[in-house]
Amino acid sequence: MQFHRKSLVWAAAFASLFASAAARADWVQSNDPLVIQAKPEMNQVQAQNPPGFTWSRHATGPASYELEITPVGGTPSKVVVERNWHLPTKAMALGNYTWRVRPVGTSDWSNPRTFSITSKSTVFEVPDNATVRNRILSKARPRSLPASVTPFSTWSSLKRHELEPYLSRLGNEVKAQVTAVPALSDSRWSIVITSPLTAAMAAQQTDVRQRINEATRQLEAAALMYRIRGESVYLTEALRRGDELAALNPNGPTSYVNQDQATRQIAWGLIKGIDSLGTALDATRKARWLAAVKTRTTVMYDNLAGDNGRLDQFPFDSHGNTSLVFLVLISTLSLGDIPEAQKWFDFSFRAYALSPNPWSGPEGGYANGTAYAEYSAAYLLALWDPLSHASGVNFFGKPWTLGFLDFAMEFIPPGSKVHAFGDASETKPDARVFRAFASRMWSPRAAWFVKNTSGTEDAMSLLSAQYPLPVKDTTVFQAPSNSAYYPSIGWVAMHSDLAATSRISTFFKSSPYGSFNHSHGDQNGLLLSSAGQPLLVKAGWYDWYGSPYWSDWYHQTRSQNAITFDGGKGQMVNGYREQLQRNGKITAFTAQPTYDYTEGDATPAYGGQLTMAKRQVWHLRNAGNAILVRDRLSSTVARTYEWNMHTPAIMAVENPLNVKVTAGGQMLCVRSLNTAATFAKWIGPGAKANVVEDHGAFYLKGEANATSEYLVLLDVGCKKPTVTVGVSGSVRTVTVGGQTVTLN
Repeated sequence: MQFHRKSLVWAAAFASLFASAAARADWVQSNDPLVIQAKPEMNQVQAQNPPGFTWSRHATGPASYELEITPVGGTPSKVVVERNWHLPTKAMALGNYTWRVRPVGTSDWSNPRTFSITSKSTVFEVPDNATVRNRILSKARPRSLPASVTPFSTWSSLKRHELEPYLSRLGNEVKAQVTAVPALSDSRWSIVITSPLTAAMAAQQTDVRQRINEATRQLEAAALMYRIRGESVYLTEALRRGDELAALNPNGPTSYVNQDQATRQIAWGLIKGIDSLGTALDATRKARWLAAVKTRTTVMYDNLAGDNGRLDQFPFDSHGNTSLVFLVLISTLSLGDIPEAQKWFDFSFRAYALSPNPWSGPEGGYANGTAYAEYSAAYLLALWDPLSHASGVNFFGKPWTLGFLDFAMEFIPPGSKVHAFGDASETKPDARVFRAFASRMWSPRAAWFVKNTSGTEDAMSLLSAQYPLPVKDTTVFQAPSNSAYYPSIGWVAMHSDLAATSRISTFFKSSPYGSFNHSHGDQNGLLLSSAGQPLLVKAGWYDWYGSPYWSDWYHQTRSQNAITFDGGKGQMVNGYREQLQRNGKITAFTAQPTYDYTEGDATPAYGGQLTMAKRQVWHLRNAGNAILVRDRLSSTVARTYEWNMHTPAIMAVENPLNVKVTAGGQMLCVRSLNTAATFAKWIGPGAKANVVEDHGAFYLKGEANATSEYLVLLDVGCKKPTVTVGVSGSVRTVTVGGQTVTLN
């Protein structure tokens, strides 16, 4: 599926039909950036068939909405829904459509929006709630495990050869943790969590999360080992850990208010244990565990179901969205045991299937950065396996999922030493996570990624998965494309050759998400690596979200390879809604065999301090994979602009126009083609222990109400190509090593 990597523009042949309607206010599209957007958006090819429909709630707060979907030249179909979204249960015929919606009983139709379903739209059907519920209830326990998870005595010789090492590893882990993991008690955590969060509170919340994760893993692992091996040592340990978790005070340190991650993990661990242990769990103990599950899940449900489903209208809540999928899983495994589970399930299942997360559009991606994408993938791996087995809905087959994997392959390809953009981007990727994620898919690109990465999957994850893994049925291997554009998050990747370990990779970001959540003030920011070695890097390190260091340095524009002015002033990253409004936008993208080109407009990110902040980037494959960067900047007052760069080794300043960095056997020479823009180093906050960082900028004085221009060449490998800047009439060109581009 390639279409999502290019611009998703579709010729608006029918747009003129709706010109008059567009003249009035369109209530489905809120001006509040925190509110859900109207989708499908105008004139877009849909990645998924059927697509999901979402809109902002009407001001009158109606009890229901009427959605009308019309094939162009055909008869409208209508459906009434109680929430501000709809996911059809059946795929739609190929063709062009319009959709509009109104509150039931009114004539206040939204503006019609056009979209198209093509052969590139992947079918992903989710039955109605009743059908899925009946399917789940008819499945014998354990619902969370595939039929291929059987007692060891039934394993074939091939299965033993492949999986017995993992079984041994998990068994040894469980036995070691019997004494290594201390008994859980509320008395371990004495600090009362208040606002604002202090370092001590943050440390306690981290400890709560780690200890609960540790205990629930031990419960799940011991239960799985008992099911496969049948040895009493595992049953005893599973019962002990489950009893400890069930005994924790749901209103204490592990409560949803104090540590939402802990309370959802406890509920999930207990219901997973109940499902896996089956008849080995006595009735009294099962009732006690179920009571704990019900208490904790009710709090989660009440929080998420408030305002008729608060995430329906305000989706940008990372913890809330993770809690939603936990609610889906807990309710799936609770059906038939907890009466309220049907209510939980009907509220959450199809809402989650509509959109697994709010950090990208249907083409995939993850606006919070690849480190948090990896964390999300680990969650999804643990949650989607049991969800798919129990429900029969394969979430790994959702087109967003393959787009999400493609995104990871583009921005943290095999051999990457650091993540890209956002919190924790300085950390090393764990290729095992996305490798395991890819192994659940039938896809040539997923198969390529699995083949080109190594690492042992987590033993419990693999032993709980379908055997053999779906990726083994794929015999065709296809590397992702050498360039990729993700419109909904505003990210661009440009590689010399992604399939080669010697690849030169340039990453560019100008995002509509701005500096929101785990994103940073790095609109129009760059990252550059060669053969996996970072050369232009994100400065600083992630201590904890919202810390003074995070707020004053790590989150700021000056710690990015981006533009600041007048001594480090940068993009405005404070506020909440403002972080989404002070954003960037990719305004151009072209992928050609000999070059890639992109342009971003980050003017809004500066909050009125600048009247223009545009950056153009050319990756010139015929010029030795040199990268040409052009910035155009203006302000109503005179400024001194700063073209910041951060490196993982000490830079050598050869002269005011040329800087060289050597790191990990790779070299980068940075050349200013504007002789008025000269380089000087500056000193930033101290780097993390045993980490080298160097900082500097090309400085350029700009006059008021005039456009200032940077032209900077990133010469990877220091090949020293000949560069000429020419003018012919009104046309300016730059020729690098014989390859010419026009400065439009």
